[in-house]
Amino acid sequence: MTAAAHPADAHGVIHVVGARENNLRGVDVDIPKRRLTVFTGVSGSGKSSLVFGTIAAESRRLLNETYSAFVQGFMPSTSRPEVDVLSGVTSAIVVDQERLGGGPRSTVGTITDASAYLRTLFSRRAEPHVGGPGAYSFNVPSVSAAGAITVKKGGKTLAEKADFSRVGGMCPRCEGMGNVSDLDLTELYDGTKTLSEDPFTIPGYTGDGWNVRIIRESGFMPPDVPIQDFTARQREDFLYKEPTKVKIGDVNLTYEGLVPKIRKSMLSKDRDQMQPHIRAFVDRAVTFITCSDCAGTRLAEHARTSLIDGVSIADVSALPVTDLRDWVAGLDDEGVGPLLANLRALLDAFVGIGLGYLSLDRPSGTLSGGEAQRTKLVQHIGSALTDVTYVFDEPTVGLHPHDISRMNELLLELRDKGNTVLVVEHKPETIEIADHVVDLGPRAGRDGGELVFEGDVEGLRSSGTLTGRFLAARNRLKETVREPSGVLEIRGASTHNLRDVDVDVPLGVLTVVTGVAGSGKSSLIHDSLPRDADVVMVDQSPIRGSRRSNPATYTGLLEPIRKAFAKANGVKPALFSANSEGACPVCNGAGVTYTELGFLETVESVCEECEGRRFQASVLEHTLGGRSIADVLEMSVAEARELFSDGEAKVPAAARILGHLDQVGLGYLTIGQPLTTLSGGERQRLKLATHMGDKGGIYVLDEPTSGLHMADVEQLLALLDALVDAGRSVIAIEHHQAVMAHADRIIDMGPGAGQHGGTVVFEGTPAQLVAERAGLTGEALAQYVGA
Repeated sequence: MTAAAHPADAHGVIHVVGARENNLRGVDVDIPKRRLTVFTGVSGSGKSSLVFGTIAAESRRLLNETYSAFVQGFMPSTSRPEVDVLSGVTSAIVVDQERLGGGPRSTVGTITDASAYLRTLFSRRAEPHVGGPGAYSFNVPSVSAAGAITVKKGGKTLAEKADFSRVGGMCPRCEGMGNVSDLDLTELYDGTKTLSEDPFTIPGYTGDGWNVRIIRESGFMPPDVPIQDFTARQREDFLYKEPTKVKIGDVNLTYEGLVPKIRKSMLSKDRDQMQPHIRAFVDRAVTFITCSDCAGTRLAEHARTSLIDGVSIADVSALPVTDLRDWVAGLDDEGVGPLLANLRALLDAFVGIGLGYLSLDRPSGTLSGGEAQRTKLVQHIGSALTDVTYVFDEPTVGLHPHDISRMNELLLELRDKGNTVLVVEHKPETIEIADHVVDLGPRAGRDGGELVFEGDVEGLRSSGTLTGRFLAARNRLKETVREPSGVLEIRGASTHNLRDVDVDVPLGVLTVVTGVAGSGKSSLIHDSLPRDADVVMVDQSPIRGSRRSNPATYTGLLEPIRKAFAKANGVKPALFSANSEGACPVCNGAGVTYTELGFLETVESVCEECEGRRFQASVLEHTLGGRSIADVLEMSVAEARELFSDGEAKVPAAARILGHLDQVGLGYLTIGQPLTTLSGGERQRLKLATHMGDKGGIYVLDEPTSGLHMADVEQLLALLDALVDAGRSVIAIEHHQAVMAHADRIIDMGPGAGQHGGTVVFEGTPAQLVAERAGLTGEALAQYVGA
């Protein structure tokens, strides 16, 4: 339950008693208000469960309850967190690493106020004048002819002038997308075949199906002439003919050209909702080309040709924010002073937070988790709100050590305005600025969920906890480095901001690619490695999965386990799937049931039929090694590995996958827990585990330390060493100094971000980088090792 205010609230604390979300074991803690509190502990220790799953979740729920029942009916329902007492909570603003959505027209400029400011500026200053701010927006449909207003006086027409009052700025051809889709005709059919020879390579277009029969018997094309020999008229009818009524046998049907028919039936659907074979076809057959009308700017002609000092809104939106800031600084304030002041402050915030290399026209969906979080933070800098609770999820993710100091300044700035700032973080630089530290552990999963330290930073250093020991330890460079067995040549790399880069990437060693955010690291490795190289990419794209998805289903572990259960019991494997025949009929294998209460909150409760175990009772009677399938899914990785490695329950395929999970430090994880409950670090390592058995000779990891505690980073380094010692090459794009210090070779990109980066500023060993103090990375690593 959530109790009434506790006397401690008078002293300005958030009072938590008996927090039990996920793996928390009845945690009691008082968190000071209007202070900066950092929550530490290994990945999976319970930090997120306490901060996000308990405090922020209850704040959101209580705020929702202030609305009328009618309004609540339109809001997402949230259940009460598992906690005995939670008092002193204020309104929470969560700034997390969830990727930014907003649709295909959403950009960095549209999700902040920056584009709105620019549109208003151009509507006031640009020549020729084309109307209000909407005339410069690619989200507002434009009109081919602006129309006219008839000016009359005394019944006489005095003049007619263009009406721009309701004109939008959207390019009519691409509808504000900047590109148009184009079908590769060679992927639709074999031109050497006739319509009677089943020429189509489109899903559902088989020789005996209605789709092909309508085309073949329409009368517009000869059925026995190769498609490549059609006349111009026949080809036009075959590919592009408008819908036309035809009679096939005794049935009246509609014939339509192949291209518009495919666009309507397949390309109009959300890719994620397509069946796998349709999605594969679309990925193969559809290409996106830059819109020729707007040259990719998304804007109609009137918006592109309305200029300030010779530049359009498209021109300035394409500039890196650092350059846009300089352009805005050169404008005079006459008539638009307050507008320019707000725009300058916003652009300063972008630069100060390490995002000066972004452009406002960058699609928001292409931002990394760290970039997305910092973009959200930009919206709160300068906010007039006070006495609210800001909740951050590892705000230093994706930041070079040089940029972390500015992030720390912003966190302290929010605190000094009278706000409570709660930060889940692993980086020592941010832990050290905390007013208060809450350390959870002692380990992860079932071995975590306890409060192991609460106090100031100095107390944490001497506390003896895992975090305290690593915080107090002295860091050093690796004593000896491996020699490369060869090199992978990159020549003339010019993707994005790369400046015709030539570099030899060492093979047979651990190579770390460093540099500030936006310096060109990912462009160099992801986009410039030879395509024929034997590469396994482990990037930071999010793991897709519902509450039904778990480590066992994601890694493919459940498949050999189901087959082993089926063989041992003489039944079908489908019985041992909670998403198939074996599912509990009441909850359909979800383990919980949902009760709709009309306009009130939807209640989630454990299924009474299966008691949360997800399977039919008859299925649970079948066992393997004395365990039911539900028992197995409730085991940790380490327990399951022991079960399937030997004895009557020996399943080598399952043991091998479980070994990979153990190897990446996930031995504590319950194999059947929903993916939605995993922390960021756990999801990253889960993805790496799925590639551990790949045969690739080169492993490319994109910031593998994201979400990892200092102790987890040490374990990760041991894993990377094991990969290299097994004959593989490992390339890590990374900011963490511990990984830099452990590298055999470093390639540092820079010197700055965006157009100020894109060159190799250092190649060599970590010791050489420290000795030379080369660039920002050299200075950061030298400080880290105390050189």
